[in-house]
Amino acid sequence: MILIVDDSEMVRNYYYYILKNRGFNVISAIDGADALEKLYKMPGIKMVITDINMPNMDGYTLIERIREVPEFNAIPVIIISTEDEALDKRRGFMAGANLYVVKPIEPDVLVEQIRILLDEQV
Repeated sequence: MILIVDDSEMVRNYYYYILKNRGFNVISAIDGADALEKLYKMPGIKMVITDINMPNMDGYTLIERIREVPEFNAIPVIIISTEDEALDKRRGFMAGANLYVVKPIEPDVLVEQIRILLDEQV
């Protein structure tokens, strides 16, 4: 199961549609706080795809919190953001992201990156 975290309903629906049509089980969260709640309540989440700029809890904080929990530490995290500065990318990797992608991303490229990270997890 892949957890998509973005405060934009349109973005969540877009990634949901892409991934669902490629055979992935997908759930979504509206921000980092919602995502953490779902991680605790729903076992079986194998990956998190998150935006950075969100209310309540941003993507950087979400990733840091994920990495603090031993049960979640191995879950791959992909950041997909419009933030293109080197500092943003560095901060994402320092928080614990496995991949940082700048929007827009081609659906086939996203799916391939997801499959690579999930294969590495096994």
